[in-house]
Amino acid sequence: MRKTLTALLLAATLPSLAMAMPEGGPRHERGFGGHMFKELNLTQEQRQEIGKLMRDNMKSRHDITERYLDKLPAAEKKAMQDELKAAKTKNRDAIRAQLKPEQQKTFDEIQKKMEERRAERAEFQAWKAEKDKKAQ
Repeated sequence: MRKTLTALLLAATLPSLAMAMPEGGPRHERGFGGHMFKELNLTQEQRQEIGKLMRDNMKSRHDITERYLDKLPAAEKKAMQDELKAAKTKNRDAIRAQLKPEQQKTFDEIQKKMEERRAERAEFQAWKAEKDKKAQ
């Protein structure tokens, strides 16, 4: 369970870390994580295949995490979600505090757009689940 919680906390902080990365950092070279392969001089096909492998691995880790989370009692799930949300908010606020006023405005706009996309995705997932439920 500790490993699961650690993995979830890490997963929750990755987007904030990616945003906090300095301009020109590894995230801008060949995608996030691309710095690991920079010296290999990969072909386009190799980059695509490695990207697919990395995405598949991320999905697999997500599925495993979900499987273990499903076994947690509802109270522990809620406590974990609340803690993750608080940690995310704290980290986002700390990043925002490092920005100049004009950067804060842009940061706030980006955060708002991200929230809108999350809401749209949640709405789509709910619609899809309902559609799948009716199809069965």
